[in-house]
Amino acid sequence: MIFTLRDPGTTLSPGPNHYSLRMPTCLELLGLSAPILQAPMAGVQNHRLTAAVCNAGGLGALPAAMLSASDLQAQLQALSQATDKPYNVNFFCHAVPTPDAAKEAAWRQQLLPHYRELGLDATNIPGGPGRVPFNHDSADVLAPFRPAVVSFHFGLPSAELVDRVKSWGSLVLSSATTVEEALWLQDHGADAVIAQGLEAGGHRGMFLTSDVSTQMGSMALLPQIVEAVRVPVIAAGGIAHAAGLQAAKALGAAAVQIGTAYLCSDEATTSTLHRAALRSPAARHTALTNVFTGRPARGIVNRAMRALGPISPLAPAFPLATAAMGPLRTTAEAQGSSDFTPLWAGQNTAHIQARPAADITHDFIAAWRD
Repeated sequence: MIFTLRDPGTTLSPGPNHYSLRMPTCLELLGLSAPILQAPMAGVQNHRLTAAVCNAGGLGALPAAMLSASDLQAQLQALSQATDKPYNVNFFCHAVPTPDAAKEAAWRQQLLPHYRELGLDATNIPGGPGRVPFNHDSADVLAPFRPAVVSFHFGLPSAELVDRVKSWGSLVLSSATTVEEALWLQDHGADAVIAQGLEAGGHRGMFLTSDVSTQMGSMALLPQIVEAVRVPVIAAGGIAHAAGLQAAKALGAAAVQIGTAYLCSDEATTSTLHRAALRSPAARHTALTNVFTGRPARGIVNRAMRALGPISPLAPAFPLATAAMGPLRTTAEAQGSSDFTPLWAGQNTAHIQARPAADITHDFIAAWRD
């Protein structure tokens, strides 16, 4: 485990979050060169990025939120063949919404001008949940692999599922966007908390509130969570270079989780259109939006966000908004346009580089050791 809590063989000493662990012991248990975690990024990566980070000495993550059971099985098998190092498998654990016909109709009416512009039939939009939360079927696939870490977004699954994951010896992590969420996660079985600052790309992990005014930047959120909880705290959001990592470490982070810096890595599956946006001046302007999925997520501002939101009261609940946006995205991308593509990215895109993930990881490991 990366952060074994109160292990008899672990030396405890006073620290900013009530105690600190003797880091060599933690690293020996996981075999990491430094506590550098790659953020799971559904839709822009597969096992190749996970394995590259693991083999470089960090903790790679495999996003499973968009994978079917058969796809998850295949990815885990490929990952097990690509690395013998510990890895993290990440799941969403959102509540499945009840479809609202009136809201769906209003959303499709809002999208109708864009459907007409692209020559699409708005009466033939496929439905579907988009993303399925972690459940016993997922656990059945995961169990034989016994990953060192299983992480969650949007809270935690049921106590029964948390206990099942822990029975494999897996460490349970989850994201908190407020102090209240961090305390909730600690009380419900999280072994460590990921403090997800407002700068982070992709979906906000918020689950106790939908009020985006509660969301804080990493350097404000991190020390407050460190002070409030007893478990180790992992800093996430806006950490894209050595100085940011050192700042997080100084504020009490036991580890850092990094996503945006890997988006243009050689092993990422980030599309050509997405990579082009990340390397353009447009990448300096990101915002929270719910128009792509129904839940706040940070991405580069594009036409869809400007025309529909960025936060739209008409968007159906997560993940139902995805269905009607899908045909617009597919058609526009086929024409070389990212107008309707979720260009997920954090606020700190200036240091993104098109390099092997191992090189990016080695740089962060060196920065942690400095």
